Order: sequence, then structure tokens, then C-alpha cells
Amino acid sequence: MKRICIIGGSGTGKTTLAKNLGKQLSLPVYYIDGIHHLKNWEIRNKDERDKIILEKADEDKWIIDGTYHSTLKQRLEKADCVIYLDYSTMVQIKGILGRFIKNHGKEKEEIPGCKEKMSLEFFWWVVNWRKNKRQTIIENLQGIESSKIHIFKTRKQLNKWYESQFNRKIEC
Repeated sequence: MKRICIIGGSGTGKTTLAKNLGKQLSLPVYYIDGIHHLKNWEIRNKDERDKIILEKADEDKWIIDGTYHSTLKQRLEKADCVIYLDYSTMVQIKGILGRFIKNHGKEKEEIPGCKEKMSLEFFWWVVNWRKNKRQTIIENLQGIESSKIHIFKTRKQLNKWYESQFNRKIEC
């Protein structure tokens, strides 16, 4: 695995998985949220953001954490491993709330200059994510070689796969 695309909704653990895989495989990790957001949650121009993401995807080795649909198809095609964390809405909600409680006000390592926060708008976006975004992911996965796609419905499935690959548990 030299090009790994990690996708899924907010709160599924994409960033934690990316960090662990990056250490385990000595691969550079790129966080799309960190490309999308500038300091203090300012948003980068979409065209500039997508250009940066696609430049990273052209590199020989990478892990890219994030689902952003505007570059998803290209990243999926370039990846030699796709990990889709297809967790339930309730798991996503628990994930974002747990992250908020644990890290409220702390700077996000993957988004320099931005502190962990929660808004009602973001909460509702997560609540509706599967309904609004999941089908697009499924459609983008069609045509991608199935042997390189790993879809996990639960953290337990992911942890079992990770342990079978690396003989160790994911470090949280």
C-alpha cells in the first residue's frame, strides 16, 4: 500500500486511522480538512484547494484523509487502497461529540491554527451526511477495482482488519 484513500463521514475516525497508517507504513499523510481550512477556520478557495489535493494525489506515496467529492473520483482512481468507513449516523454523532468533549478549544493537529469547535450547522450536517452524501460515494466506488476497496461498517471490523495487517491495534 503506497497510495491510500480514507473516506467516510465526520466522526468515523478517518484522521486517527490515517495517523496510525502513516506511522505504520512510513507514508506522508495529507488531511483534506487541513487543506480546505486556513487559520481560524477561514476557507481556502475551492479551485486552489482542489488543485493542491490533486497535486498531492499525483505523488508516488500518500495517505489522503477526507471525502470531499470534488476530487474524490480522481483520488479513488489513483489509490491502490481505498478504506471507506461506512458507519451509522449514530456512530458519527458519538464520534463528533466525543471529539468535541475531549478536545474542545484545543488546536487540531491536522488543521493548524484551528481549535476544536461544534456548531449546530455542523451537527445537522453530520446527522444528514449518510442521507445526502453516501450514495455519491457508492457511485464513485463503482468502476474501481474491488480488490483495493475495503468497506467497514463498524470500528470492530476496522480494528480486526488493522490487527490482521499489522499485528497491532490502532493507537487512539
